[in-house]
Amino acid sequence: MATALITGASSGLGEEFAWQLAAAGRDVVLVARSRDRLSEMGDLLAGAANVKVEILAADLSTPEGLAAVAERVADPDRPIDLLVNNAGFGLGKTFLESSIEDEVAALDVMVKAVLVLSHAAARAMADRGRGAILNVASVAAWLGSGTYAAHKSWVTSFTEGLASQLRGTGVSATAVLPGLTHTNFHERADLSHYEDFPELVWLEAEDVVESALAAVRRKQVLVTPSVRYAAAMGVVRALPRSWVRAASRGKRP
Repeated sequence: MATALITGASSGLGEEFAWQLAAAGRDVVLVARSRDRLSEMGDLLAGAANVKVEILAADLSTPEGLAAVAERVADPDRPIDLLVNNAGFGLGKTFLESSIEDEVAALDVMVKAVLVLSHAAARAMADRGRGAILNVASVAAWLGSGTYAAHKSWVTSFTEGLASQLRGTGVSATAVLPGLTHTNFHERADLSHYEDFPELVWLEAEDVVESALAAVRRKQVLVTPSVRYAAAMGVVRALPRSWVRAASRGKRP
C-alpha cells in the first residue's frame, strides 16, 4: 500500500492531509513535535480507516529532528510515495520585533527542512521511478510582507526548479499556495487581527487539501486553491512590485 509522510501533521492543514490521505487508503507517517497529539491522532485515524499509521515525533528546527525524518523518508525498506512538506508557523512579529533565534528556527522549518526532506525523497523516489513531493507554500509568496512570505517564495521557486529537474524520472513536485484558511494557524501566531477579514476571503482546510491532492494527481507544479485567489494573485503578479510593497507595508507577517 502507498505511504504518505506529512510534516506538521498534528493540526491545521497537516491534520486535514492526514485524514484525506488515510480515507483514500494510504498508510500515513505523521510528523510533528508533540508525541501525545500524534498518538491521539494515530488512534483516531487507525480506528476510522483501515490503514497503518506511524508516528514520528521530531522538531524540524533541530539537526537531530530533521535527520530522523530525512532518514525515514529515504528508508528503502519502507518507501514513502508521497512527501507532504507542510510544517510551518508564523511569528506574529515584524523582523525588527522578533528575535534572531525565532527567525532562524522559522527558516529551518520552512526552508531548510523542505530542502533536506525533498532531497531525500527525490533521490529515493527517482531510484524507484515513482513518487510525488507536495510543498505547502502560500499566496504570501507573491507579496512583500516579511520573512514568512520570503520563506514561501523560496518554497515556490524551489518547487518549480525541482519539478523541472525531476522530469522523466516518474517523480513529480507540486507547490500549493493557499490564501487565508480556517485553521488554528493565525491564533497560534497571535495574528488575531486577520479575524476582521470578511468571510469571503477565507478558505476551508478541506477544500485546500482536496485541491492540492488533485494537483498532485495531475502532476501540476503550482496550484492556488479557489478561483478568486487564483485570479487575485494573477493580478498581483502583474502589478509593479513597488505597488505590491506599498499595499503590504505596515501589515504584520
